[in-house]
Amino acid sequence: MTVFSKYNLAEATLSEALRDTPGRVAMVFVHEGRRTWTYAEIGRRVAEIQNVLRDRGIRRGDRVAIRLPNSPDYAFAFLAAAAMGAVAVPLSPMLSDAEADFIVDDTGAAVTLARADLPAQRIDPPKTGAATPYFADTGADEAAYIVYTSGSTAQPKGVVHAHRAILGRQPMREGWTDIRHEDVVLHAGHLNWTYTMGIAVFDTFSVGARSVLYGGARDPGVWAEIIEDEAVTVFAAVPGVYRQLLKYGDRVGARCSTLRRALTAGEALAVPLLEAWREETGCELYEALGMSEISTYISSGPSTPIRPGSPGRAQPGRRVAILDPDSDSTRPLEAGQNGLLAIHRDDPGLMLGYWKRPEEEAQVFRGCWFAGGDIAHIDADGYVWFHGRNNELMNAFGYRVSPLEVEAALRKHPAVRDVAVAEAHVRNDVWVVCAWIVADHAPTVDELLAACEELASYKRPREFRLVESLPRTRTGKMKRSALDDTAYTELS
Repeated sequence: MTVFSKYNLAEATLSEALRDTPGRVAMVFVHEGRRTWTYAEIGRRVAEIQNVLRDRGIRRGDRVAIRLPNSPDYAFAFLAAAAMGAVAVPLSPMLSDAEADFIVDDTGAAVTLARADLPAQRIDPPKTGAATPYFADTGADEAAYIVYTSGSTAQPKGVVHAHRAILGRQPMREGWTDIRHEDVVLHAGHLNWTYTMGIAVFDTFSVGARSVLYGGARDPGVWAEIIEDEAVTVFAAVPGVYRQLLKYGDRVGARCSTLRRALTAGEALAVPLLEAWREETGCELYEALGMSEISTYISSGPSTPIRPGSPGRAQPGRRVAILDPDSDSTRPLEAGQNGLLAIHRDDPGLMLGYWKRPEEEAQVFRGCWFAGGDIAHIDADGYVWFHGRNNELMNAFGYRVSPLEVEAALRKHPAVRDVAVAEAHVRNDVWVVCAWIVADHAPTVDELLAACEELASYKRPREFRLVESLPRTRTGKMKRSALDDTAYTELS
């Protein structure tokens, strides 16, 4: 992958479509009706928001916090800031004031864009004023945006990405998304998440395709309706959305008939869910593994056939390795050995670093490798088999146990709808492997242990807790740290 010395993320996202297909519909916003935006209208809106930022004194390198509802203006504000050389700081619309204030203070943001800060959206954009945004002559390695993710401390940490992050998304198109000019793309997430912003904005706009954004209530069945109404061809979501859609959606298979591919990331895809989706829709569900620091870099897709249980192989052009988790060695382990999953530091999609967190940054860089804490092994064919996060692995009689392996076994029980496995603090310094179960009816412990019979005895849970729901983050990931505080009924 060639990395240019001068590069602007927003220009790479918008300029080709603004030049070649300005009248093409670029975005459809579904919320209390339906509003469309052409590429020309988006260009004018981005330029309009840039004027707001200039009036507020924003200069190159200033941080611009974005605290808006999940809406087109969220994407346009992000692009406006990056285009002029400022640094976008996307905030989740679901953050509390205290959480948002921490991020604003931590980044030293010069301004926080809220709905009241932006001019009213015009149905017919004015003919006066700039018709296209101003694109600063930024460096490829210059900061473009900062996203916040969980850290090793009580507060989240800022992940700083460069303008070259768009170049780092090119292998995803070949190795996972395969988004084309004629596609209609729907993502079920919020735009503050790099998974959503990347696919729904960067990847879609850069090829002149159409993005569909939803701003209403998160009704599990709504996604099939939108797919049908908008003739969506590419759908992206976390596994939990697919699970709920299959369970609560109406005529899912028929309504998803326009899909040519579905994408999933954010947590491991359970094999039964993959099989159920295929059976209902006849559409493949391609999985990817990633993190805030690199976005997705392991996946199945056009060049990597699906192997159920594995997220796939390294995308074309990426260099990955497995490193020894118990030493500082930079020498990759042999195929089949478990260790830290690492990606080479020269990947253009890799973060610049953590914002003002040098100690945490030092922990993840090892020589020429970045290792974010995922435990995995790579088989002889290059497929990655994920075993969880290094800090999520459980200790059972001196052995490391992946919660994902135990969860996969428990999902075989027909009554189990959802499950999470982690260490439970039962008394003093005693921790045991425990399973939190969401079930249609209460299974017996013997039944659940029978589902785990293919696991080594030390991997099997010592406690089973029946719960109404499992704690998850705003993006749908399992929040294992909160499991011990979840109300439960102990199974016997």
